[in-house]
Amino acid sequence: MTSVPPFTAEGLLPAGDYELSFAELRASALVEGPPGAEDGVNWDAAWRRRLVDNLEVLVKQLWSVGIRDVFADGSFAEDKSHPNDIDGYFVCDLARLRTGQLERELNLLDPHKVWTWDPASRRPFRGYPKRQLPMWHVYRVELYPHVPGVGALSGIRDRHGHELEFPSAFRQSRRDGTPRGIIKLRQGGQS
Repeated sequence: MTSVPPFTAEGLLPAGDYELSFAELRASALVEGPPGAEDGVNWDAAWRRRLVDNLEVLVKQLWSVGIRDVFADGSFAEDKSHPNDIDGYFVCDLARLRTGQLERELNLLDPHKVWTWDPASRRPFRGYPKRQLPMWHVYRVELYPHVPGVGALSGIRDRHGHELEFPSAFRQSRRDGTPRGIIKLRQGGQS
């Protein structure tokens, strides 16, 4: 079992990869909150549990089609009472992604057919400047495909405006580029 260390002074999960099952994630400080968060006033554990439940739905779909390496972070990996969502990525094969096979397989499993990364599928959401993917609208989770060795850009920019390579963009704070940790989801254990 890998434990999640306390947040840094900057409010980030310390840099590194933390391999957790869903049961371990639910019991971690990322959901239950840092010490002193028990009062529920400064930490929305119920919302964070809901995000993890939604993440689990999507990750189990990925595991069902043979995807093994799935990572989660975003503002969820920060000392933020009510993160907007969970962001992450998964490692996949280029041919399966390029042909649309992976998307088709995943949409056969998902009742809402949310698996797409087509920019044209993004829709606005009240109060948010950025248009969101269908999976975000249904689950408040966005998981992106990563093909190792391709050197794809992420669409995420550093504080100087340079687009970051994928997946390194997920291992730093969007605020200022400070390195932060990421959760690698592990099969097994109780849900």
